[in-house]
Amino acid sequence: MAKVIYSFYIDIPEKELDFFDKNIIKEGATPTNLNTKIQLKNNYQKLIDCKKSYADKIGVDFIMFEYDDNFKKYKEDFNKNYPYITSYNIVNFYKIHLLYELSKKYDDILYLDFDVVPTTDQSFFDVWDLSKGICVLENTNKAKKIENITEYSQTIRSPTSKYYNAQAMLVEKGFSPKNYVINTGIIGVNKEYLSKLKYFDNFDGDLNMMNYLRNDHGLFPKKIVDFFGYDNETLFSVKLQEHNVDVQWLDDKWHYFFDKTQFIPKGTKLIHAINKRFDIVWRFHKDA
Repeated sequence: MAKVIYSFYIDIPEKELDFFDKNIIKEGATPTNLNTKIQLKNNYQKLIDCKKSYADKIGVDFIMFEYDDNFKKYKEDFNKNYPYITSYNIVNFYKIHLLYELSKKYDDILYLDFDVVPTTDQSFFDVWDLSKGICVLENTNKAKKIENITEYSQTIRSPTSKYYNAQAMLVEKGFSPKNYVINTGIIGVNKEYLSKLKYFDNFDGDLNMMNYLRNDHGLFPKKIVDFFGYDNETLFSVKLQEHNVDVQWLDDKWHYFFDKTQFIPKGTKLIHAINKRFDIVWRFHKDA
């Protein structure tokens, strides 16, 4: 069976960055998107090399996607059809699009966000049987209860926003509101489950629904609806429930969500550097 690891990097122009954390950022601090842009650029080659090295060690193909003609055309079409969607969200929908493109050639696929660093020689494909379901990280425990939400407790990218946005979409579609907040920074999937997910089936209708729900205060209060967006993870969660797709939740070893802490546990296999503290990541990588 053909297997592949791929990653994707777009250096979004500063003028196209959406400063989504204006309501919570401390005075004088660098906005998250700008810090991300700087750190990914500074660590560009290392972030490619570590993924390629991992793929070589486990004997699978590695493909690195960047700002090529295919992405330019995708973004151009997106801007034309959905001018209200940011470059950041277009980039994240494109990484899902690449899953489907790669499934034309490969049976098993592992996607790694550009800020993910492998620190193991153990094969992801040996540990996780992709015939049993899609592999992603669940973040539902990070969603806040409605009574604890304020305009300073979340951003448009927070797990809380994604959780209630997915609820609103599921109810609008006639399903139970039950859903899971997921993170698509690491995705393991085979072509069978990717087909079952039907992510882009009715994509136009789904984006129109997201747009409608941003202006509808019938189900949720304004303090929640104001943080609804067009997030790939929200739609991913909806599709899992809508099409009853089997899921395997990645554990902390295979998706270590490196964010608030300054510590990486021994035995971690894949580090997702949310906080972009690559100084700590590279020290761990060297000693792993």
